Amino acid sequence: MFTTRPTLQGTFGMAASSHWLATAAAMAVLEDGGNAFDAAAAAGFTLQVVEPHMNGPAGEVPIILAPAGGRPQVLCGQGGAPAGATIGHYTALGLDEVPGTGPLAAAVPGAFDAWLLLLRDHGTKRLSEVLRYAIGYAAHGHPALPAIGAAVVAVREQFERHWPSSAALYLPDGRPPTAGALLRNAGLAATWRRLLAEAESAGAGREQQIDAARRVWRQGFVAAALAEFAARPAMDTSGVPHAGVLTADDLAAFEATYEEPVSYEWGGWTVCKPGLWSQGPVFLQQLALLPDQFGQDGPEYGGPEYLHALIEGGKLAMADREAWYGDNTEHAEVAMADLLDPAYSAERRSLIGEFASAELRPGRPGGRAPRLGRRAVAAPRTGDWAMALGGGEPSVTGPSVTDPGAPGDQVGPTIAADGATNGDTCHVDVVDRWGNMVSATPSGGWLQSSPVVPELGFPLGTRLQMAQLEPGLPNSLTPGRRPRTTLSPSLALRDGEPVLAFGTPGGDAQDQWTLHFFLAVALRPAVRGGLDLQGAVDAPNWHQEGFPSSFHPHAMDPARVVVESRIGDAAITELRRRRHRVRVAGPWSEGRVCAVARDPRTGLLSAAADPRGMQGYAAGR
Repeated sequence: MFTTRPTLQGTFGMAASSHWLATAAAMAVLEDGGNAFDAAAAAGFTLQVVEPHMNGPAGEVPIILAPAGGRPQVLCGQGGAPAGATIGHYTALGLDEVPGTGPLAAAVPGAFDAWLLLLRDHGTKRLSEVLRYAIGYAAHGHPALPAIGAAVVAVREQFERHWPSSAALYLPDGRPPTAGALLRNAGLAATWRRLLAEAESAGAGREQQIDAARRVWRQGFVAAALAEFAARPAMDTSGVPHAGVLTADDLAAFEATYEEPVSYEWGGWTVCKPGLWSQGPVFLQQLALLPDQFGQDGPEYGGPEYLHALIEGGKLAMADREAWYGDNTEHAEVAMADLLDPAYSAERRSLIGEFASAELRPGRPGGRAPRLGRRAVAAPRTGDWAMALGGGEPSVTGPSVTDPGAPGDQVGPTIAADGATNGDTCHVDVVDRWGNMVSATPSGGWLQSSPVVPELGFPLGTRLQMAQLEPGLPNSLTPGRRPRTTLSPSLALRDGEPVLAFGTPGGDAQDQWTLHFFLAVALRPAVRGGLDLQGAVDAPNWHQEGFPSSFHPHAMDPARVVVESRIGDAAITELRRRRHRVRVAGPWSEGRVCAVARDPRTGLLSAAADPRGMQGYAAGR
């Protein structure tokens, strides 16, 4: 089978990420004797430098890890809402949604502590050994991606008029970064160097220094600068400058935590995901909604009946996300057992008919009545649907990807006229020769989210935009509660052994793109005795938009499905006959999936990365 790149195979170690330099950093750590967790941390910090339009140090990261011989765990680097982030505070400011940008949208940053906890508990390297790659690229420069310049151009007016610290970094001579030009961030390099110096002064032990660095972040100069800057009013998507509510006490109180993953068994696989505070269970619900014969005597892979079943199942899972998902574990109304109950899944599956649904249809898990907030009821409609309803111009710029005509054309976040971003992120997977495996999806704190903190070289994040300013919902804004995130790394097992780690950027589309990838791996022939990872990555992909977006202004586009043209005219015609509102995008426009795998029987390792955007890369030997 022809693929854009080979599925890499070897026995030493494999890494795949959304940027080739992060993959190279991970491999350098493996070559230096580090394990998968050391390598993932090095890649994670490198991504904060080389994909600043996708993530930053003050963002967040969920991590799924499987130590060799141990059980999978979720390491949560998603911070909660600050103590002052009450619904009353925001509505008193005249807001009916959390702004999509600015300090008022900042949750407690969680990525730094999560990466360091991973390194301390499961790695072998010192912090200086994994940070040196990020420091080097920040201090000496890295070739700017075309999408970095495009992101800066899109928010240029915001930077120049309202966010001068961001303009100083990304428009130093009045021009945005040009593709391939060296982009430096001396402030960030200085931050990491100072943090390392203070950590190393605490003692000689590896774990001692890592814990000291965690304290410097939470209680030292980093926390002080973040809290002071958050208190300064800054322009956001509301059109009014607002100060944030993040304080030094919020930063001091946060620590990343370990959790059990949620999982579902399908076709001999066990797929593990983060819990209901994430989007991850959508993947599991989509699997549970597949008919029993799916993949055996069911529809042809990639054909219109196959696509229709996945699209409609995805709508039902996303509707349940809107009604039931949130960080509400202490008083949970619904548990994963209810959402994955076979009887519930069969009832939901019966709703999938011959034609596309244009409704948001959450279910009644455990017999409970769903409650949808006004976001779902009054979500702005986009595109042709909005025009048909007399809505005038679309309220957002469109789908979350551009229309690349070839694998090398750039993909990235969509940015609306008011500076709101439709979101995108990064991903990294690593497996080593000992059998350690890790999957992580870092995001948040991107350059277009909030003004750069000049003393540190990076901005705050905007994850609170996903919480709702309406009480009594699973995802209501609540102090200490994590806003429901789209971030969704994946790890799959066979016979209890970790076999596959995978994920993608893409906001709300993540668990649609990766489901299609996973089914391609599970249902299609193997390659050279291993899994056909690259063939699964390359397969024509799609996403649907029939639910409120997680990102400001939370638009939805009922019955809309965006497909790559490579799906073919016959499938497109049949989907339209089934009343899907099909938008045909470029042939290489849907997804940025990365994956690594390990065969426990032979120790054979493999890896693949998406050619879309021409920046994701896999490496290994």
